[in-house]
Amino acid sequence: MYQKLRSRENKLNTKDTIYDVVLMAFSLVQAIKSTHRSPVNLFLHFIGLSLYIAGLFLIIGFLTGIDTNPIEGTTLWGIAVMLFVIGHKVEGNLRATTPVVVFKYLMSKI
Repeated sequence: MYQKLRSRENKLNTKDTIYDVVLMAFSLVQAIKSTHRSPVNLFLHFIGLSLYIAGLFLIIGFLTGIDTNPIEGTTLWGIAVMLFVIGHKVEGNLRATTPVVVFKYLMSKI
């Protein structure tokens, strides 16, 4: 009898956890959308995201033994972060950069 109750309790916890994760992801997407409204910010994020990904590929490539330049990767990554910050500064919501939004959201859930 105890094992049946325990099994049922685990199933409920799993469903609740999945539901919470989906809600968190949806809320996070809404928060990100509300902080990226300016066309200038979107443009800078579009360019920055491309540089960010390229920089990460160069860094990861170097760490995995592929002949890439980690200094170029780090430089591209840094320029991308700068573009993100400039975009948020132009929009007037510097405190709404993604790490700050995620941190605030997670702190509200604790």
